[in-house]
Amino acid sequence: MTDRLTIRRPDDWHLHLRDGAMLSAVAPHTARDFGRALIMPNLVPPVTDMTAALAYRQRIQNATKGFDFTPYMALYLTEDTSPETIRAAAADDAVIAVKLYPAGATTNSASGVRHIDSVMPALEAMAETGLPLAIHGEVTTDSVDIFDREKHFIDEVLDPLRQRLPQLRVVMEHITTEDAAHYVSSSDTGLAATITVHHLMITRNHILAGGIRPHYYCLPVAKRSRHRDALIAAAVSGDPRYFMGTDSAPHTDHAKLSPCGCAGMFTAPVAMACLAEVFSGQGHLDRLEGFASVFGANFYGFSPSEQTITLRRHDTPVPVTPIIEADGDQVTVFDPMTPVHWSVEVEAEKKA
Repeated sequence: MTDRLTIRRPDDWHLHLRDGAMLSAVAPHTARDFGRALIMPNLVPPVTDMTAALAYRQRIQNATKGFDFTPYMALYLTEDTSPETIRAAAADDAVIAVKLYPAGATTNSASGVRHIDSVMPALEAMAETGLPLAIHGEVTTDSVDIFDREKHFIDEVLDPLRQRLPQLRVVMEHITTEDAAHYVSSSDTGLAATITVHHLMITRNHILAGGIRPHYYCLPVAKRSRHRDALIAAAVSGDPRYFMGTDSAPHTDHAKLSPCGCAGMFTAPVAMACLAEVFSGQGHLDRLEGFASVFGANFYGFSPSEQTITLRRHDTPVPVTPIIEADGDQVTVFDPMTPVHWSVEVEAEKKA
């Protein structure tokens, strides 16, 4: 069995870094392993224009000083986003996508979209300029069960939108269902999907069976095992329409364990080790580089990195560092609740 794997340095095409002290605490964990990342814009207030995007980008660069890491930005789509704002973003290399949050779908999404018709001028400008639309694909209608929201979004919002604007380039972010995987695989050009580390490893049982575990609560929520298995099949397939976006989303333990706990998992420190475990378990370790380092770069118009990282397999499971500190509070690192035998080699290990 392979005990070392060297791949092109990976990229994270869906990442939350927050701001302030949290940003300073978590950003180095991504910059250590990843060369580039697409940063999500759901701050308070949200990142809705170039001025805010460039200022946030500078704060990220300050927090990752000393690392060879490039953050790329997404604008937050609101019902007030103008075509002029879209064109300005498309003309600046720092912004590579616009994020659509259905209002109320997840953390800090209150400023999101309530009616797709209200943002059609902005979407038409995106189609004209080639700026991709990154979508949190869930409806928020109270009558729709939380486990069915992704499928309803595909049927009721996404597919009609793509028929209306066939030239619009779309990324279905953090897909969670076999319905979404099938929709991507049966579509032609212009559609891709990110798949997270945690949705490849957990199901809703991790949240609910044997007692509720708030640290495994995320949005979109983890689904049945057949959905996880469909995501694994998509990720290891070698199909370039699927690529990694960790959706690493840190919250303090205080926020996670509150009566109305926050959605999100902090996966950045263990992302590549977990992915290596998944791909090796499926007998497709040779396809990890495409998923983590090549396909997303190609979709966004970049060349894959010429740098490399090396993953090392250990005979015994590698323990997860359980917490980090952020502004005097704790942030719990994702534990997949299954043995992980891989780690990313650090320079000192390589020289030893």
